[in-house]
Amino acid sequence: MVDILLSGFVTIFVIIDPLGLVPLFLAVTPDANAVERRSIAVRACVIAFVILVLFALAGTALLEGLGITLGAFRVAGGLFLFWIGFELVFERRQERHQRSADRAVDDPEVADVAAFPLAIPLIAGPGAISAVILLSGNLPTVTGRAGLVAILFVTMVITFGFLAVADRIDRFLGVTGRAVISRLLGVLLAALAVQFVADGAALLMVSSRAATL
Repeated sequence: MVDILLSGFVTIFVIIDPLGLVPLFLAVTPDANAVERRSIAVRACVIAFVILVLFALAGTALLEGLGITLGAFRVAGGLFLFWIGFELVFERRQERHQRSADRAVDDPEVADVAAFPLAIPLIAGPGAISAVILLSGNLPTVTGRAGLVAILFVTMVITFGFLAVADRIDRFLGVTGRAVISRLLGVLLAALAVQFVADGAALLMVSSRAATL
């Protein structure tokens, strides 16, 4: 279980990509001071944490209600996570998230950027939700789910830490530093996604054989 939690933490951390959120966070809070930015960061992380915990606790039940097997979801989720890794390597994801941030800044009806676009979809987006459901299927016990909630909490604390000092991180790393780190994380996520697909395919094969007996 420890191995699953460790790989799960890495997967969720890479998908959320707190470092990649730094310039987007600054873009959607252009007129905020340091105290206001910390307040926005806290609210965004709390909202995202609640959303991800809900899927961690009820995700597998939702799949069962829809008649989707865990093996099928692992394959589909793994392919989706591989695409996110691809986007990170080739900087497509940053462009997509930048468009969401720009819409939030330009839209006068957006009352709280902490909820949109920060919490959804930049932090608790489709990729993070898919990863959480995949991990909850691998951790069906109460202890396993508690561990999953714990790694979500740790990830949100780290994300808040990055956002709280976003201006300093942005000055220190610059565009080049962020690009290099995002590409490395993208390669790592792609490898983890391939493992999800392989595990899902193996589970489907076992289920298929069992059904024919």
